[in-house]
Amino acid sequence: MSPLRSGAFRFSLLMATVFAIGTVALLVVVDRTVYRYATEVADDSVAAEVAILVDEDRDAGRTQAIESVVRRENAVREHDLRYGLIDRSGHLLAGSLPASTAATGWHQIFVKNSNPDRAGTVEAVQLRALGVKLPDGAILVVASDNSDLDELRQRLRGSSVLFGVGIILLALVGGFAIGTVFLRRLGRVNQSVEHIMQGNWTERLPAIGMSLEFDHLSANLNRMLERIEALLEGMRQISTDIAHDLRTPLTRLRHRLETLKDNPDEATETQIDAAIAQTDEILGVFRTLLRISSLEAGSARSRVVEANLSDCLLHLVDIYRPVTDDARHILVSAIEPGIHGRADPEMLVQALTNLIENAIFHTPAGCQIAVTLQRRDDGIVLSVADNGPGIPEAAREHVLKRFYRLDDSRGAPGSGLGLALVAAVASVHGATLRLTDNYPGLRVEFRLPHGENGRAQPYI
Repeated sequence: MSPLRSGAFRFSLLMATVFAIGTVALLVVVDRTVYRYATEVADDSVAAEVAILVDEDRDAGRTQAIESVVRRENAVREHDLRYGLIDRSGHLLAGSLPASTAATGWHQIFVKNSNPDRAGTVEAVQLRALGVKLPDGAILVVASDNSDLDELRQRLRGSSVLFGVGIILLALVGGFAIGTVFLRRLGRVNQSVEHIMQGNWTERLPAIGMSLEFDHLSANLNRMLERIEALLEGMRQISTDIAHDLRTPLTRLRHRLETLKDNPDEATETQIDAAIAQTDEILGVFRTLLRISSLEAGSARSRVVEANLSDCLLHLVDIYRPVTDDARHILVSAIEPGIHGRADPEMLVQALTNLIENAIFHTPAGCQIAVTLQRRDDGIVLSVADNGPGIPEAAREHVLKRFYRLDDSRGAPGSGLGLALVAAVASVHGATLRLTDNYPGLRVEFRLPHGENGRAQPYI
């Protein structure tokens, strides 16, 4: 793409056009203002001279008036003012103005320039004159030479045009340079986009560097790409997990069904119920996987509302106390009252349910399970802890993945999706999920950040 067609160059061209229009408007205003002011000053000077000479002619007589005209004619710098005293017969009595200029009131006259140019040419100049008729019929004329003012106006116009053209050219050159730099940097961004379109999801957009707005846009797009990459990785992981971890139960189910098909007379209600139970287990795994994918995609964030977390946990503990008693476990709780936060109560209860059931299934009888809720300076902490065998520190990061199970748990019921679902719920709420040692046992903390007014705020 040519820099002349870039947005930066077009913007510079637009600004140059606006500046040119503004320059012309400013020139017109300045020219008229200066000319009007100078004309008014010259007219006031001419009128004052006429008034003085009229008073001298009336008070001191004609001879004194003639002497005054001659004296003023010779004293005026560069003949800015010219005089003419013409009697009633049309004879010039004094001054440099010809007798033909005798007229009353304001009028324009043309006379030869008394200062020829360097080539010796004598040009006619236009003067603005004021004529007054004296009591005896003579006419006094005083004229102002505005040639200097006209020359000033011409120079002002020429300088304005030159400066305007120069600045417009600088704007165009600057726009071309900026457009070239912008296209070069944008080319790197387009190259990264091409790599992403070809499937390289680890590619990130470079900073354009033209302004903070563009850099902020690049940063937001990179965060979006990271989110998309995480979702795609999750989809690939699901496919891999399904291929590896569901192959065995599906193979067993197929083998069981083939056995029933080959020996229909030997089919018992127990065998059929076992096949149905195995099918329900597989369907449950798929439902959990879909639930985790939905949470990771962020579709559940719109369900986050202001909730009473204390009441939710108290209700959950009341429900699970008989269950833990039947499993010969001890369920205790330490829940601070009146703690509110923005959350999806259903998702939050499901996550804590998974944690309690994991503690029931993976700890021996007689172990204690503690559910706590408390407000801290760094957030609201929900935790489920037990004093069972715990999870080795090296495996704590892996147990949050789908279908991951410890070696000593592979024979127990379950699919290895419970903690993965808890991690997905934590992500929706913007919470920090931590697995730590309970000395002995495992402690799982679900930490919600404080929002406005000290309440928890989810990640949106």
